[in-house]
Amino acid sequence: MDDNPEFQSRVVGGTSATSAAQFPYQASLRTAANAHFCGATIIGTRTVLSAAHCTVGRGVGAVRVVVGTHLRLSGGLSHAVNRIVNHPSYNANTIAFDVSIVQTTATFTFNNNVRQIGIGSAMVGGGVTAIVSGWGQTAHPGSLPNALQWAQLTVLTNANCRSRHSAGNAQLVFDHKICTFTRVGQGICMGDSGGPLVIGSNVIGIPSWVIPCARGFPDVYDRVSSHRNWIISVM
Repeated sequence: MDDNPEFQSRVVGGTSATSAAQFPYQASLRTAANAHFCGATIIGTRTVLSAAHCTVGRGVGAVRVVVGTHLRLSGGLSHAVNRIVNHPSYNANTIAFDVSIVQTTATFTFNNNVRQIGIGSAMVGGGVTAIVSGWGQTAHPGSLPNALQWAQLTVLTNANCRSRHSAGNAQLVFDHKICTFTRVGQGICMGDSGGPLVIGSNVIGIPSWVIPCARGFPDVYDRVSSHRNWIISVM
């Protein structure tokens, strides 16, 4: 059994979004050839939040930000990128500080389908429900869906999260991470990385790594509140 974390983290066991207005803060990071590779969250007029493992090694000319659509293969508006800033403490081996800021050349036009969301400041504990969304695989192995997928997941305490992982992987659940788990058969998968984990009107998590996929191990995100000051400082 493959028990190694995957760091390109569809929502497995999710529901298809029916309009862009359902998740107006959702963005897609695309290659220059318009292929989706990670999710992102709109947090400013020219700024999206994503995961460092999504953008490390990619130049600004190799990344586009698509907003305003719930469909991976059509619709929306594609924006050129002029700045990518990864967290200075990002570690590709441990996936620590897996946070990236991507800025577009032009400002977003906010409307019902495109809207920024708040940057979570509260320390979220266990037992609360959050919503994750993305175009990641709906099974592993599997293909990416066209329609954005979303699911309600339960946030775990970090101690509970560590206890559900192997000893080696538990060491990767740093204090600046946050975990979710609801049931076997539901969770994030490859292609969801970098997207939004949301409670109310705030993004609280950035999908970072998974044991592929939805096999009973908690999914691990970077905790937005832990990085909020840094995020604001580079916006």
